[in-house]
Amino acid sequence: MTRRRFLAVTSAACLMSQVSAAQAYRWRGVALGAQATILLDHPDAEALTARAVAEIDRLENVFSLYRTQSALMRLNAEGRLDAPDFELLECLSLAGRVHAATGGAFDPTVQPLWAAHAEARAEGRAPDPAALALAAAKVGWDKLSFDTDQIRLAPGQALTLNGIAQGYIADKVADLFRAEGVKDVLVDTGEIVAMGDANGQTGWPVSIRGTDTALALSGRALATSAVMGTVLDAEGTVGHILDPRSGETAQGVWAQVSVSADRAAVADALSTGLVVMSSAEAARAAAAALPGARIESLLTRA
Repeated sequence: MTRRRFLAVTSAACLMSQVSAAQAYRWRGVALGAQATILLDHPDAEALTARAVAEIDRLENVFSLYRTQSALMRLNAEGRLDAPDFELLECLSLAGRVHAATGGAFDPTVQPLWAAHAEARAEGRAPDPAALALAAAKVGWDKLSFDTDQIRLAPGQALTLNGIAQGYIADKVADLFRAEGVKDVLVDTGEIVAMGDANGQTGWPVSIRGTDTALALSGRALATSAVMGTVLDAEGTVGHILDPRSGETAQGVWAQVSVSADRAAVADALSTGLVVMSSAEAARAAAAALPGARIESLLTRA
């Protein structure tokens, strides 16, 4: 590998890059619960990587559902957040666009429903219909309000940004390296941003697991949502993605959806919404409503 400005941040199961990294500086860590690796061949590799890691950590303090003092956790606990971070407002604005495009199939206010499903499955039982009905009554993007002064939740509401924040963080890390003049970049914090080319190649060679789809990705982002990517029950039969319109775990025709877009946050959120849709026509209509978005793969259930 030459001394050209080259970065790879990799953790995605759907990524297969044929780039040698024998001489690259390497960092491994975690971004929003996903394993992450930074590979950078650059004279200032260590300093640049340290800045990227600090940016990931800073954004985790905004979006994490596991750090008790993150902005999102404080919002969920208190029902309001004064003087919210710009990044949280920007992410919510993007989420609102995808919510509208998908007809509500993507909805971050689904968190109370997710918690009801997860709690029941952790106890080895099916969710109680009454508990699900109570949680479903709290879901609704139109009940959320936000501006630069304050974010306000309706009583009992809570947000999860797990379906968009990984992509958002990938975008921000890529923006950081772009500002530093790094031209050929692959960023993957669970979702992928590709800029420029892999060393000696045109674009970045990426394949989508479980399909024959292979891409030379450049100047775009790619995200994949899989219904059974994480499971809620010990038997491994109940997937983690919910349809906020029905309140049930995803029961549609799709096992996995991959979407590319100009920004990873859009690709991330859109793939999450599309995977609960019932037809290819509905999925394509939703993607068409977001300029620059494109469905790369629709994998049906076995």
